Order: sequence, then structure tokens, then C-alpha cells
Amino acid sequence: MESRSRSMHKLTAKICPFLFLFLAHAAHCFYLPGVAPEDFHKGDPLKVKVNKLTSIKTQLPYSYYSLPFCPPKKIVDSTENLGEVLRGDRIENSPYVFKMREPQMCTVLCRITLDAKTAKQFKEKIDDEYRVNMILDNLPLIVPIRRSDQDSSTVYQLGYHVGLKGQYSGSKEERYFIHNHLAFTVKYHRDPQSDSARIVGFEVKPYSIKHEYEGEWNEKSRLTTCDPHNKRTVVSSNTPQEVEAKKEIIFTYDVEYQESDVKWASRWDAYLLMNDDQIHWFSIVNSLMIVLFLSGMVAMIMLRTLYRDISRYNELETQEEAQEETGWKLVHGDVFRPPSNSDLLCVYVGTGVQFLGMVLVTMIFAVFGFLSPSNRGGLMTAMLLLWVFMGIFAGYASARLYKMFKGAEWKKLAFRTACMFPGIVFAIFFVLNAIIWGQKSSGAVPFGTMFALVLMWFGISVPLVFVGGYVGFKKPAIEDPVKTNKIPRQIPEQAWYMNPTFSILIGGILPFGAVFIELFFILTSIWLNQFYYIFGFLFLVFIILLITCAEITIVLCYFQLCSEDYLWWWRSYLTSGSSALYLFLYATFYFFTKLEITKLVSGLLYFGYMLIASYAFFVLTGTIGFYACFWFTRLIYSSVKID
Repeated sequence: MESRSRSMHKLTAKICPFLFLFLAHAAHCFYLPGVAPEDFHKGDPLKVKVNKLTSIKTQLPYSYYSLPFCPPKKIVDSTENLGEVLRGDRIENSPYVFKMREPQMCTVLCRITLDAKTAKQFKEKIDDEYRVNMILDNLPLIVPIRRSDQDSSTVYQLGYHVGLKGQYSGSKEERYFIHNHLAFTVKYHRDPQSDSARIVGFEVKPYSIKHEYEGEWNEKSRLTTCDPHNKRTVVSSNTPQEVEAKKEIIFTYDVEYQESDVKWASRWDAYLLMNDDQIHWFSIVNSLMIVLFLSGMVAMIMLRTLYRDISRYNELETQEEAQEETGWKLVHGDVFRPPSNSDLLCVYVGTGVQFLGMVLVTMIFAVFGFLSPSNRGGLMTAMLLLWVFMGIFAGYASARLYKMFKGAEWKKLAFRTACMFPGIVFAIFFVLNAIIWGQKSSGAVPFGTMFALVLMWFGISVPLVFVGGYVGFKKPAIEDPVKTNKIPRQIPEQAWYMNPTFSILIGGILPFGAVFIELFFILTSIWLNQFYYIFGFLFLVFIILLITCAEITIVLCYFQLCSEDYLWWWRSYLTSGSSALYLFLYATFYFFTKLEITKLVSGLLYFGYMLIASYAFFVLTGTIGFYACFWFTRLIYSSVKID
């Protein structure tokens, strides 16, 4: 079931109608547009495309032709979706010419002579360990690396390094060498009936070699270091090509074709198993089971305690007997008093509903295979579009709560709901984009894309929030189960452990504990340029997060009401929302322990984006906790007799 699950939703983009029932065989399947298999016959041309240059040390992508690599006669940009542009992808054509199942040996791409500027560019990219990314038939280029440990298995890395640093024997001076010879391997799965083939693998072994030739260079010159006529090919980098001004570099490549038993539906296995050895499945499952067990215990304790409290209160005959009881019934006349800054609370709750809807629908699509890694940029595009269309639920939720608080200016509230969270995120994003633009990185979002984002925001999201706000405000106001006293009750002095700051910070630990292991893999996929595909498992973790946020908030809210503190509105939001603080602290820990970022600009980008992620996590978890506590208080106060 494990391997079948992998084949179906991480690799193939086949969407089966009964996938959610985990049936082994589906009656009908179809392919997503753009990721359908393509059949090639012998001699068919294969389009090799180049993508961005990436580095885990700088996190700043650059276009392939920002370095003086061999260009084609005309550089043509591929059409990219919104998610690809935001990821910094810049997919362009290349001068590499492949023909299906026709091997090539030592094909000369071009010859360039470095000047001081281009030599410096190459050295900087080699220093920062930049990788070159290419694409063939929608498959990214990978480099197979043989491990030296006991199992001697092969691991794969995305893209090949621009070059490397080293020293000549007998010298201590560090030199820069470029990978100027690429030995490509195209793996294919052949159909014996039609003799057509599908590409199932795209690998490369890069070499650095100082090519030599006789006489003056011209188009017909033959290399002595790499000659197909004499069947002499590059097998090592013993005489590497140094990067220095006024030195010439000759770029060459080989193409080898290997028939493979791997079928097209499983061709992404090598990519998604790159770090399989780092996935501690038993540790993850164990942590999740502990969280489930603790949550179940908390729920049982709460149900038994509340049942006993309600039964005891309803059996009391006199007010004097009730006064002898300490607890939550004593604040029934104040518990539904509108909080301070109630408008802001409505805005945040509405935004949280919008975010919750976006996350739920996105995960459902991902679990069904619509957002597989083969659909580059699909995940981010889906999240943005869903965020925009979920605005109607944001307006509705905020307006319903606002009317319960006796609010009257619903249009003003709807505008704040539509603009506050996206406005803060957009401001941070704009500053970060300006920083990236200053570095001349392809990761900078173009003006046209930025305009499209603003148009989606104000052209679709804002009107939908107003529509939701109008519908929500026209609904009858939510009735409180008990009447609110005109004069607020004095809150007695609280024990140290019921201090708002302390209880809020304590409340965020358990929700964070439910996701922090999965968070490690998510951060790794984002910042170490790896694929994340375990959406089914992520969906399970998300459901556990919902349950944990709800239960820990209810528990602490119950203790707060028992201490005769009725100011629960904001505290319920902040209790589970405080898990975002732990997320940001963990991101800081991850930065200093797992990443090798040394540049100030890259550090600013990392913490800027993680601040946005933490803010979004705060809004999401806070809203879950608020609604859990809202339901809980209404339930318990409608279940007792109030004289």
C-alpha cells in the first residue's frame, strides 16, 4: 500500500475517483493537463530546457543565462504559471540537441574566452555552490552520487554544481574549476509493440576538463582530449578547466540512452526518495500517537468534570448554595460581555476562517494528486487562488461575530477584513522583493506579476469579502445563552499560573508539538531545494493540529472561568495562536543548525518569509482555538439553570 500510494499521488498526476477510499484498483483514471505522458520514436528531437541557478547558501535564484553559458541562436522563455514565477523559476530553451535513442559522444557546444568580469561571475557562483537546473520532458536533471557507507546506495541531487574549488598537487593556492563537460544519461521505458518510448530518467555526471585541440580553432576543429572518431571520451577530471581571465573554455557533452524497467507512472521515485534515509517514520508516528493519546485523555477528563459540575449546579436549590460553589457559573452575567477591541477580533477571526478554508481545500487537492511535484508551481498557484475565493467566508464570519457584538458599520469591518492581513503580508513581501531585485536575482517578482497579485486582491478578494459581509450581517444576530449584567463583575486576584501571559505561552506548546517534526521536513523542502510530497501524512498532522488547538484552548478556558476570570475572548485566540511564536523560534533554531547561510541579504529573506509563515500560522491556529472556546462556553452556559 505504501508503494502504491507513492506511485499514485506523488508521482503520476493520475487522479482516481475512489482514491479517498484507498481502493487498490480504480475503474477510470485521467491525466492532468500538461503532465500527460509523451511517446517518442527513435530519432525524435528532445527539447532540453534550462531553469534557474539555485544555491542553498544564498537562497537567491538566478536565470541560467545570467552566466556566460553557451546560448542558443534565440533565447525563448517558456510560459510559466503564477506559482513558478513566485518560486523564481525561469525556464528557457537551450543549445543542447538530443535525438531519441541516438547516442552522442563529445559534442562541442561552444567555445568562449573569459574576461575579468565573466571570470569573476563564475567564481562567485562556484563560491556560493550554485547548481545548474535543467528539464527534459518535465523531469528535472539529477546527479547520481554513490554513497560510501555500508549500504553503498545511490542518492540523487537536483542539478549539478557550476564548478568546484581545489588545489593543484604541491600548491596551497585555491583555484576555481568549471564543469564544462556534461555526460547526460536519458533513461526510457520502451513499448515493444509500437517501439515508442517514454522518458523516465534524466541524469548527468559533470566533469571539469581542459580541452585541447591542434592548430587554430574553427568550427571543424577536433579535440584531442575528447574525440568521438577515436572513441575517446571524458571519464575523469584529472586535467580540470581553470576559471581565470583570458582563458578559453570549451563546453562539450555526451548523451547516453539506457532502457529502463521503470514505468512512466513511477518515474518520479528517484526524485522523491532523495532523502529517504532522513525520514524517521517511526519517530514521526510515535510523536503523533503521543499527541493523540494526550488529546484523548484531556477530552475524557474535561467531559467527566463538566458533566459532574453541571449535574451538581442543577441540583442546587438556593442561591446561597450556589455561592458556596466556586467556579464558572458565578461569571455567567459577564462571560458574554463584548471584549475590548472587538472589531479587531472580528477581523482576525474572519481572516482565520479564510485561511482555514484555503488550507483545507489545498490539502484535499494535494492528497488527490492534483498538486504533485510534476506540476511545478501548482501548489502555490492553488493556494493564492483559493485564498482569493475564500474571501466570501472571511466576510461572512467576521460580520456574524461583529453583529453579535452589536456592531453597526459592517462595511468598514469588511474593508478591514479584506485588507489588514493581506496588507501586512504584502508590505513585508514588497520589501523582501525589493531586496531580491537589488541583488538582480530571478527570484524577484516582475512588475506584471505584482500587478496581477494586486488585481486579484482588490478585483476579486475584496468584493467577495464585502459580499460575505453583507450576507452575514443580514442574518439574525447570534443570541447569548445568558443575559449580560450592566455592571462588570470584579475579577479576583489570580494565581501565578493563571496569569494571562503564562497560560497563553503554555497553551501554544502542545499544538506546536503536534507539527514540529513535520515542520522539519517542510522547512527542508523549502530551504534545501528538495521535494515534499507526503500530503496524505501532512493532512493527518493538520487534523491532529486542529484537535489539539481546540482541546488545549477549551481546557485552559475552563480553568480560567473556574477562577472567575471571564475575559476569555482574546485569550482563547491567543492561547492556541501562541504556537506561532514557537514556530518562529524553531525556524530560528533551524537557521543556525541546518542552514549554511552567511550573507545578510539571504538571512533577511529567510526571517522575512518565516515571519510571514508564522503570522499566517498564528491567524489559523488562533481562529481554531477561538471557535472551540466559543462553542464550549455557549454549550456549558446553555446547559445549566440560571436563576
